[in-house]
Amino acid sequence: MSPLLFTCITICFTLLLGLAVGVCLAIRARNMQYWLPAYFFSKQQKQKISFSPAQPRHIFIAVCDHFEPEWGNPTKSEAIARVDRWCEEYPARFSRFSDSRGQVPQHTFFYPQDQYAPEYLDRLASLCKHGYGDVEIHLHHDHDTADGLRLKMNEFRQTLFDRHGLLRKDPQTGEILYSFIHGNWALCNSRPDGRWCGVDNEIEILLETGCYADLTMPSAPSNTQTEIINSIYYAKNRPGERKSQNQGVHAQVGQTPAPDSLLMIQGPLRLDWSQRKWGLLPRIENSDLHAGRPATVNRLHHWLAADVHVTGRPDWSFIKLHTHGAKPGNIETLLGPETEAFHTELRAEAERHPEWKYYYVTAWEMAALIHQAEQGAIVPDFEAIPAAICPTGQYGDSCVLR
Repeated sequence: MSPLLFTCITICFTLLLGLAVGVCLAIRARNMQYWLPAYFFSKQQKQKISFSPAQPRHIFIAVCDHFEPEWGNPTKSEAIARVDRWCEEYPARFSRFSDSRGQVPQHTFFYPQDQYAPEYLDRLASLCKHGYGDVEIHLHHDHDTADGLRLKMNEFRQTLFDRHGLLRKDPQTGEILYSFIHGNWALCNSRPDGRWCGVDNEIEILLETGCYADLTMPSAPSNTQTEIINSIYYAKNRPGERKSQNQGVHAQVGQTPAPDSLLMIQGPLRLDWSQRKWGLLPRIENSDLHAGRPATVNRLHHWLAADVHVTGRPDWSFIKLHTHGAKPGNIETLLGPETEAFHTELRAEAERHPEWKYYYVTAWEMAALIHQAEQGAIVPDFEAIPAAICPTGQYGDSCVLR
């Protein structure tokens, strides 16, 4: 081998090695090692049907807001002003839009137990009772215990129901039901350092206290991200282990979930090669709506391509989005012309695809529609969505809150 050829080979090898090391470092810097294997190689992802704009489909869109009026430690008057903006501007801006069933855009406020103040919830309850969304439960906690978590959930759901007329009761058991998003993404004590939770058996406590679904994921680029992605599934507590939601059984038509498992509704998580960092590395599409990253039709196609559905019902697409709607900057985006433009573009996109039907739904409606899909429904029936879901996951007249 000539010295020149040897030098060329050495340079090429060094460059390739440097590139490989750089890619590995970039992956770890964004905690992508937790979910990239599933994205590229998992059996569930390989079985997904490639999105085609020509396919008839029912598209369900739920915006799930980690709604924290006291984000950044504002004064009380500043925090109230944030809530007032939502209550005043949301109807003013979005009441002129409607989906394929004539429903205005819906917003689910996952309100943090740790920021409870009646003046915030009274305002949100009024907005929701006028038809613009719903309130569910969010929680930030740290170094907690199972007993502490149980007490927080039981007391807070009772307060929301009794004091503010929020949440729902199961008429068979009288239990107050709620859906849940974990603060700091740390569901089931899933952070490697054990911070911002402390309760390994969180799924067990959530089920015990009336939780009908968890909507925390995706959390990328957090290190709490699960290996399961782009899925609707059921997770059980795994005694002695953290991050029980890392495993589960996918929701499927004709399949009844185990009674000790919790419904997990994930939002889309993909690589976005159209938005490259430094013109080389793809950005993460994690279904987060925030300042500088509003909802767009381009993002909608990514969300649809993630193909989140109940196995056996691929023409029902569930798009669970998340945001921090009380955060300055985000408020201007979510209550601004960018979001108005998205609703206008969404309507135009649906007109271009008459085989599409799109629906603005709350977290509660999304969970009920998932159960409809599991039970073999071909067309979504919003009239059949109960005021409460029975503990078995069944729905119908016997479960409707009268």
